[in-house]
Amino acid sequence: MRPGKKRREAESTGPRGPRKSAPSDRTRPMESRRETKPSGDAVAGRNSVVEALRAKVPAKELLIAQRAEIDDRMTESMRLAKNQNLLIKEVARGVLDGLTGTTMHQGIALVIKPFAYTAFTLLLSQAKKPGLLIGLDGVTDPHNLGAIVRSAAAFGADGVVIPERRTAAMTGSAWKASAGAAARLPISQVTNLVRSLEDAKKAGYFVVGLDADGDESLPKFSLAKESVYLIVGSEGKGLSRLVREKCDLILSIPMQSEVESLNASVATAIVLQQIAASRAE
Repeated sequence: MRPGKKRREAESTGPRGPRKSAPSDRTRPMESRRETKPSGDAVAGRNSVVEALRAKVPAKELLIAQRAEIDDRMTESMRLAKNQNLLIKEVARGVLDGLTGTTMHQGIALVIKPFAYTAFTLLLSQAKKPGLLIGLDGVTDPHNLGAIVRSAAAFGADGVVIPERRTAAMTGSAWKASAGAAARLPISQVTNLVRSLEDAKKAGYFVVGLDADGDESLPKFSLAKESVYLIVGSEGKGLSRLVREKCDLILSIPMQSEVESLNASVATAIVLQQIAASRAE
């Protein structure tokens, strides 16, 4: 009985000591440089943070790692954050590791506010006539998303539509790439892109897919003066099958044979400029 009792006491007391200290271990710097899954939306790195603050990306707070070396970029980031009435907090380096998903944050991170999306029904009802919407089908690069939002605002589009899955969301990186246009242009996030195409058709829109193998090519776009819901596919796979089947027309951009494809944001800007020019006539 006594040996068993001692063994049970050893089992009950031995491992419990380390378990009690585990929470404090999480606040210590990670020794490895492996990346983990981010726990929130944040811009990390000294250059990226100061650029985001200069662009006035909507943020909640600025986090500085304890005992981080303060240089000119850190000083400017703290000054900009203070001018924008952001909370500035000093945290353990491990907190930044978990928030950003990497140990390469250079001791600083800007926590971004959740983006305020517009309901698709509201986007449709508020669009001018003829309307112009841009939908993204599999565009996963947030910088491409931000650039498309910027072009959409520049050429008078009524909004951008992104699905919840398999497409970039309006993160801090996308917001920064939009150069502030995301604050002026409605952006809708839908659970089902195909359903949004059907709803747009009921509202009088023509669904036009942008793809290399098109029924028509610019500048001879016959529907430019109609209400258009332009769908942009990914650079690699293009339009998905279900989306392509819902399109009323597939539009292409004529190019030299040596060039295989254009960046999604560049292609979108070219089409939007042509639509704007046609409607101005």
